[in-house]
Amino acid sequence: MPEKMLKFPVLPQHQPEKRAAPDRSTDFAEIYRDFATTEAAAQSSRCSQCGVPFCSVHCPLNNNIPDWLKLTAENRLEEAYEVSAATNNFPEICGRICPQDRLCEGNCVIEKGFESVTIGAVERFITDHAWTQGWVKPITVREEVPQSIGIVGAGPGGLAAADELRRRGYQVHVYDRHDRAGGLLIYGIPGFKLEKDIVLRRWRLLEEGGVRFHLNTEVGTDVTFAELRARHDAVLIATGVYQARDIGGPGAGLPGIVPSLDYLIASNRKGLGDTVQEYEDGTLNAAGKRVVVIGGGDTAMDCVRTAVRQGAASVACLYRRDRANMPGSMREVKNAEEEGVRFQWLSAPEAFQGRNSVTAVRAVKMRLGLPDASGRQSVEIVDGSHFTVGADLVIKALGFDPEPLPTLWSQDGLEVSRWGTLRINARSFETALPGVFAAGDIVRGASLVVWAIRDGRDAAGAIHNYLAQQDFAVAAE
Repeated sequence: MPEKMLKFPVLPQHQPEKRAAPDRSTDFAEIYRDFATTEAAAQSSRCSQCGVPFCSVHCPLNNNIPDWLKLTAENRLEEAYEVSAATNNFPEICGRICPQDRLCEGNCVIEKGFESVTIGAVERFITDHAWTQGWVKPITVREEVPQSIGIVGAGPGGLAAADELRRRGYQVHVYDRHDRAGGLLIYGIPGFKLEKDIVLRRWRLLEEGGVRFHLNTEVGTDVTFAELRARHDAVLIATGVYQARDIGGPGAGLPGIVPSLDYLIASNRKGLGDTVQEYEDGTLNAAGKRVVVIGGGDTAMDCVRTAVRQGAASVACLYRRDRANMPGSMREVKNAEEEGVRFQWLSAPEAFQGRNSVTAVRAVKMRLGLPDASGRQSVEIVDGSHFTVGADLVIKALGFDPEPLPTLWSQDGLEVSRWGTLRINARSFETALPGVFAAGDIVRGASLVVWAIRDGRDAAGAIHNYLAQQDFAVAAE
């Protein structure tokens, strides 16, 4: 074993310095400072270089984490970047927004008394350093391939597929309804987790490498799906899922109760310099308001922390389970608490009060019961436990469902699952329509960015195999 590794007994776990809560709560800049080269090397040296690295096993991309940790510890940073980028199209993004405490770091084999290696921070450091050194370069195609692929959706899954297919020489066209590439990376995730320049520079790099973007293009309106199929040799659907799950109960339709994505898009657009009418008129602006966010995932954490930065009078989060059963990242919960967010665990909304707009949420306390069919503990109402939380703005962060794409695009041949997601061949990523593939959240349901990247990479490989078979069939004729 190299002398530089296995230092976890003598070196404590260390995360990058975090800006103080009073300072960071007033802007949308990222809250973690950059690792210095010596800090990244020291934390990398804590890796035990296991024979069966559980960090890699539990990473959706199966990143070669021990390898690039070892290279970082040895100050071989360009090699570390190459190894990291070999399995991940956007490592600087995953290093910022992946819930490492539930994935790679959460499965590190180092005993908890010594704490896991700070994998995410090192991953971010490696690629940020590579950008500053000029090691991250546009795609260079050795041989152009005449076949073209149309990708619907410029989110992480679509961009990962575009990157992979362009590297193989295909003519890649990406269509998106927004005016910038990135999808939720741009419009859904706040800047304090992922500054927008990080995403925009990847978009520019893909354009320099020959990927062509057709933005402000709504499939079904500006171009029909049939036209896309006629225009390209294969089509990949990577639209994600955006239809917010609703909430019932008396008063659920009152003004002032808004979907989380509408709220986050307005905030991100404002930060990008756009004019956002709903922000300016106060509909999607938390300034001076008592804010209640309903939900317990990472989107809910994005909403509560955004509300703090917009100058909310108070911010509360209602979640029907307890802290230990919360689906969101525990780091995000801690960051939100430091910034003044009040969590009310085991609490669920029952009704919304107000006349012309919402003024309060009537809630009820819950308790955890026996596990249900999924294995999670069920939740039960505690009798006589009603309470009221004042609210001028209620944000629903209950998850997302797919939009009715087959109907929207007049493509009845696209089969859907009972959950409304697109049904594909799990091996080939192909839908029921020949030459039409799908990947990411539109197939698996709302999930993590890292899973979308994995699906985009795998779908690109499947499309390549499909087109190769088409070439073989033509040659055989």
